[in-house]
Amino acid sequence: MRVLQKTESVPIPEGVKVHVNGKRVEVEGPLGKVEKDFSHARRISIRVEGNSVVVETFHATKKDYALVGTIASIINNMIIGVTKGYRYKLKIVYAHFPMSLKVEKDKIIIENFLGERGKRIAGIMPGAKVKIEKDDVIVEGIDLDAVAQTAANIHLATHLRGKRALSPHGREGTGPGILDGIYLYAIEHLK
Repeated sequence: MRVLQKTESVPIPEGVKVHVNGKRVEVEGPLGKVEKDFSHARRISIRVEGNSVVVETFHATKKDYALVGTIASIINNMIIGVTKGYRYKLKIVYAHFPMSLKVEKDKIIIENFLGERGKRIAGIMPGAKVKIEKDDVIVEGIDLDAVAQTAANIHLATHLRGKRALSPHGREGTGPGILDGIYLYAIEHLK
């Protein structure tokens, strides 16, 4: 069954400018500028109306109905990003072999993970900044997608699958297993 009309409204706070050009949305605030392209959403319209961004569709299918809420949520995250920013904190955990991490341009090099001779590499998304402080990795930025994906890339670079992830007894679920890795432990705002 189709819904006649679905509308979501996102308030624009003071000090934030939102520009909509077709399906391209640009949000500018005190911390910078974030831009997203929603051209894949064919039956959705986006416009600025007063002090809010209106996302709407008519004769919506289930997919269109859900997409309106998703786009409104993404625009809200963009507004939060340019006003408060995002910070993800990850902890480096090891039992025996100390890992070493270093940032090189758009990637993080992870050395000595479980005593491996090879290096593991995690990509840094454009718009995210990475700092390494002792056993903490801090990922910051104003674009939530870039910050979250960078944190996920770092975690997945040390994620174990298969036999190496098994417990010390060689069976799944019978003990603590190998806990070495880099794990997310906090999500904060910059301001």
